[in-house]
Amino acid sequence: MEKCKVSIIMPVYKVEEYVGKAIESIQAQTLKDWEFLIVDDGSPDKSGEICDSYASKDSRIQVIHKENGGAPSARNTAIEMARGEYFYFLDSDDWAEPTMLEDMYRIAKQNKSQLVVAGFYIDTYCGDGKYISDDYFVEDAVYANKDEFRRNAYKLFDKNLLYTPWNKLFEAKYIMENNIRFPTTFWDDFPFNISVVRNVERVTVTSRQYYHFLRARTESETAAYRPGMYEKREDEHGWMLELYKSWGITDKSSMEMIARRYMERFVGCVENVTNPKCEMSKKEKKAEIKRMLQNPRINEMGRLAEPRSLYMKLLLLPIRRHWTLLTYWEAKVITYVKTKNTKLFTKLKVGR
Repeated sequence: MEKCKVSIIMPVYKVEEYVGKAIESIQAQTLKDWEFLIVDDGSPDKSGEICDSYASKDSRIQVIHKENGGAPSARNTAIEMARGEYFYFLDSDDWAEPTMLEDMYRIAKQNKSQLVVAGFYIDTYCGDGKYISDDYFVEDAVYANKDEFRRNAYKLFDKNLLYTPWNKLFEAKYIMENNIRFPTTFWDDFPFNISVVRNVERVTVTSRQYYHFLRARTESETAAYRPGMYEKREDEHGWMLELYKSWGITDKSSMEMIARRYMERFVGCVENVTNPKCEMSKKEKKAEIKRMLQNPRINEMGRLAEPRSLYMKLLLLPIRRHWTLLTYWEAKVITYVKTKNTKLFTKLKVGR
């Protein structure tokens, strides 16, 4: 089959209000040599029909309809079909700036990159059609070997640039030769990216921001309760520790980043327990928080973490002291701000 420069891969499920803008943002790309593999993952709404309509007018778009199996299954299906030099993964309720693919492809070729990492925006919906846009990026860098990348990876992790697939261009040869696929698990992005960066050699980082991640849907981060969130975060922390152990990286900056990341996410896990949609009783919630505070990791990570803001230092105080009641009420306050004042919550989260 004839090759193209970039294969864009996008799973689709219940996004009929958003998917048109996502597709059009790819059609508007200044790079024209691409294929767009859209996987309708058994969506019960009109998402699949909308995608078919675009495909009927643009031969570069191919829609694959399959039974629902989740985003990892959808992405993996498209990977097997893709013929691009590079893979790009788009979420169906977001959109990208027009020069994204051209710029990322150019620097990938210039530096023979196996991975290109770009900045992005998080656009949080605040009502009345208004959004707060937050910037995520680090300085430009070209890492020509494993050691250079591994010593500096903490900078990218610290700015949330290595957790998601949609701010990256992946060399297809590297993905296929290493048999890297999305694991069929909840929150599959992070373990996929860990598999990518584990042995990657040539990484280019651009400070340019292209991707707009939208927090605008009903079950967005500001509203959803996630059962099993704490256990999942514990797993992720274990993966991070194992990754750095395999790399042999133990410098202070890297270890502090891992510790601070753990403590910040622990706050989110506690708040998840006090979310209004959590069906535990008040007594059960306090018991769950007490159980979480007994985790030995709290002492170890709490000792290494160096919070960047005064309010984060205050938030971590009762957690470091294992004070169940105060941690519970602290989480209740966060829940209140999160559900009643999205704008304030977003500013505090970004500034932590």
